[in-house]
This record gives sequence, structure tokens and C-alpha cells, in this order.
Amino acid sequence: MSERREFLKAAGSGVLAMAPQTVFGSQANSAVEVGLVGCGGRGNWIASFFPEHAGAHVVALADVQRANLESTAARLKVDRARTYHGPDAFRRMAESKLDAVIIETPTLYHPEIAMAAVNAGKHVFLAKPVAVDVPGCRTVLAAGARAMEKRLTFWVDFQTRVRDVYQEAARRVHRGDVGKPAFVQVFYYAGRPWKDKGTAGMDPGQRKMLNWFGDRALSGDIIVEQNIHVIDVANWLLQAHPVKAHGTGGRADWSGTANDYGDAWDHFAVTFWYPGNVHASFSSHQLNGSVADLCVRVYGVDGCADTHYGGVVRLTGKNAWLGAEKDDTFKGGAIENVKRFISAIRTNQPIYNFEPSVESNLTGILGRTAAYRNAEVTWEEMMASSERWSSALTLNW
Repeated sequence: MSERREFLKAAGSGVLAMAPQTVFGSQANSAVEVGLVGCGGRGNWIASFFPEHAGAHVVALADVQRANLESTAARLKVDRARTYHGPDAFRRMAESKLDAVIIETPTLYHPEIAMAAVNAGKHVFLAKPVAVDVPGCRTVLAAGARAMEKRLTFWVDFQTRVRDVYQEAARRVHRGDVGKPAFVQVFYYAGRPWKDKGTAGMDPGQRKMLNWFGDRALSGDIIVEQNIHVIDVANWLLQAHPVKAHGTGGRADWSGTANDYGDAWDHFAVTFWYPGNVHASFSSHQLNGSVADLCVRVYGVDGCADTHYGGVVRLTGKNAWLGAEKDDTFKGGAIENVKRFISAIRTNQPIYNFEPSVESNLTGILGRTAAYRNAEVTWEEMMASSERWSSALTLNW
């Protein structure tokens, strides 16, 4: 798939393609069976929504950590015979009798697992971000295109784009309620998402996996793994990706604390230039939670779109509008994604959002590259990268 692929834009929910057809076969009348790859905290949390809110059955699990498999099997009542352990567990599970695969592993492994699931004829529910590097993003684009050819749903779990209030805010920005966008403020301020979970004598690879948020290779660094939520909203509201970026950032001194693990940065400051000479000031920190907010503001001559993940969503100025004082973005958006995903499988009406998801992922990589270099980097320079990130782990505990 061409690395210069034309990213399709969608005005409403971010759905790229939906192919309604007459429902055939017995799938619409039978329970959808799903398997979970990645039995950590997020995996357990999201998997529980499938039976609770969509009536699907979690029937199989895969993980490199045996303890995770055992505890999740007990929690989700999965037959131990359907638990798969080891570095190739995801592949063996994908080739078993299933309708769909939920992918909740560290980001580094997303592209390979997604492609394996599609090749095995399975629908894919993929955690964001989709990849840690440009080649990985290309793999996800290829996997998504193959899913479309096979009429398999390929859905990435971005919460904001399925929320009614965010969709309405986007519609109002796109029709010009704030005027032509001129300046955008984008920030992600939160507490540190990881603490050292290692114990004395633990295998170094296992410790690294337990603390994957703090590891650049496994997570893609916080600007990609965490901050992508607000980066995605900025791209959506502006209906474009940046043409270039200049940035900086770093990592605070956590010596002697439980947070002193890994090599991920905990703060970034990046300027993005969007088409039409629209400037976006992006900053993030995950140092402490004393002032926490995930915000995108789009300013034009007529007003401002003021959006907060989990908070107020509104327009101020000439065409003022209060969408919500507080939106249930995190949980409500995840539940809505699960419901849409299972509904698409049941009705044989595949849905896809992998292209805008990859576009936002690449925007995070652009900002990360500019910050690491402390220099200006263009979209074309970033897209030309063939650097593959990797992590040498035994993956068998």
C-alpha cells in the first residue's frame, strides 16, 4: 500500500466506509464469539463490555504472561482450554474458531497481530494507537485494506469520534461557526500512567512488559500512546494532518521513586503547521495530576470550539453553543465502539475507521520525531522513514 495514500475524510463520526447489504447466513441470529489478545488491565476492562453491552461472548484469551491468562480466564469465565500462552499465542488464537479478535497489547505488537487476525478471516477491534513507527502504520493500512476486501470490520477504539456531542461540535466547526480556523490549542496534562511493577528477581523482559507505558519501543512514547487522543481531535476538527512540526521535550528526574523506570519522555512541546497556515500549539505532560485536562480549542475570527475529553464541549463567540457540561467520553465512548463493532458483525455491515486512526498516529510520530531532533520535520520527511522499532523480549512467562 502506498505510503502517500490519500487519507479519506469523514465529516461525522469518523467512519470511513460502511457497506450496507442484505443480511445473509445465520451470523445475525447467533452469538458473536470474540477472543482477547492482551489480558492486562485495559484488556480486562474493555473485554467485559462485549458481553455486558453487546451480547457477545468472550471465548478465548491470548497473552505472554501466564498469570494474566489465569486471572482473566477466571474473571471472564473462559474455558482454560481456550487460553493461549506464549509469543505466538495471538496467532494460534486467531486461527481458532472465532468471529473477532480484540487487540489490547503494548502498541509495538499491534500491526503484526492485526494482520494475523485479518489473514485468519477475523474481524478486528484494535486499541489505539495502532503502531509505534511509520512501517507499522503502513502495515495497519494494509491490514485494513485487506479487511475491506474480505468484508471484515476493522475498528480502532477512538472514543471521541463516536460521541454525539463531539460529532455535533465537529459539524459546527466544519460549517464555519467559529469562522475559518486560524489557531489551535492542543494539550494533554495528566498524572504519570506508570509505576514500576517489578519485583526482586523478576525476569527483565517481564518487568519491561509490566511497565510498557514507560518504554519507548513498546509504547511509542507518550505523545503517540497517550496524547494521540487530543491529536486525533485536532486533525478531525481541522479535517487535515499537519504539513510540518517543530518540537522539544524531555524526561524529568525521577531518581529514587517508583516512577523511575523506562526511557519514555514525560513532557512534549510541539508546534504543528496545518494546511492554510493554521498553527497548532501542542503541549503535554504526565508529571502529576495536580492540573489535569485533555483539551482541543479551535479559534477563528467568530469564536472558539472548546472541547475537553471527559469534560465540557462547547462553542463560544458569535455562534455560541453548549453541547455538554461534562461528557462521559472515556467509558461511554468505549462502550459505543464495542456496540458498533458487534452490530456491524451481526448485520454484515462492515465499518472501518483505520485511515483517520493511522493519520492521527502518524501525526503523533511527526511531533515525536520533531521533538527528539529539536528541529523542524515535514510530513514528507517523516513518511519516508523506514526505521522499525523493536524490543528484544523473551515473551514467555
